[in-house]
Amino acid sequence: MISEEEKQYFKGRGAQVNPHNKFLKDVYIKEHNEGIDDWEETDRKTSFIFENAKTIVNKVDSPDVGMAYSLNPYQGCEHGCTYCYARNSHQYWGYSAGIEFERKIIVKKDAPALFKKFLEKKGWDATTISLSGNTDCYQPAERKFKLTRQLLEIALAYKQPIGMITKNSLILRDRDILQEMAKLNLCMVYVSINSLNEDLRQVMEPRTTTAKQRLKVVEELSKDGIPMGVMVAPLVPGLSDHEIPKILKAVAGAGAIKAGYTVVRLNGAIGQIFEDWLRKNFPDRFDKVWHSIQSCHGGNVNDSRFGNRMRGDGNISQMIRDNFKLHCRLNGLNVKDIILNHTLFKIPSNQVSLF
Repeated sequence: MISEEEKQYFKGRGAQVNPHNKFLKDVYIKEHNEGIDDWEETDRKTSFIFENAKTIVNKVDSPDVGMAYSLNPYQGCEHGCTYCYARNSHQYWGYSAGIEFERKIIVKKDAPALFKKFLEKKGWDATTISLSGNTDCYQPAERKFKLTRQLLEIALAYKQPIGMITKNSLILRDRDILQEMAKLNLCMVYVSINSLNEDLRQVMEPRTTTAKQRLKVVEELSKDGIPMGVMVAPLVPGLSDHEIPKILKAVAGAGAIKAGYTVVRLNGAIGQIFEDWLRKNFPDRFDKVWHSIQSCHGGNVNDSRFGNRMRGDGNISQMIRDNFKLHCRLNGLNVKDIILNHTLFKIPSNQVSLF
């Protein structure tokens, strides 16, 4: 039986369903309008939940994600990208990986203070810390709470190397700090662009900035002397992988010097969310896209094996890999390695509050 939630479509949101949180024992659903006298509909507005975190910098043990430490001032993300791997982690907080991931945003207001405390730990060796290892640090909430800007101010004061990835043009607000960090070789910024098709972006990444704006971010920050890279991620075979040549040409023209990619993988609750979204938005292409994703992961839509999970295997994955390498070479991408400076780190002697 199709539930009322499955019939409706929430414009401006990526997920269209709220999969059951596997960590919760109880769940109730609405199957018949007359079944419950007073039914509480899902709140469509974004709400902010303030949490006092115990730590803010997390060590990353996964060997194939390209980072050693991550820092996330927000959990949940209003961008609403249907494929987002961070959705599953929202379940740990007691919420759904679906619509609630986009509507219930956890704000770690003590993030700046925790970051300072972490940097002052004895023996810290200034290893690069990545902002947005999980959710986007420049999501809409940042415009209001400004936690990311405070974190960058601290990083500059301590000369702590920072890597960043975002798909939001709000990062241009902080170009003054990033430019100062770049002068000391303390930062590298990646922008996520997985399609130049605006119609596709509006339904797959509904509350993100346009690809045109993201290219502008690459161009403007590059002109400021900030080393820029682009993650073409995730590529969805049968839906966006044909755009590789066009995307890489565009980002190189905008000033990017590095490029990477991943093939979409639908682990945990994301499989149900993406399948529902794909059926509703591309019913005529569902079978082709779904089977193409499966072909990249040994017949499943997810492969958790390190080394395989990000790129997949099989014929389609190999074609994507070869095409990506070819057009990186043709556009002069990934020629130069960016190694950030870890030798300048120093706890400021003047411990005046940065806030």
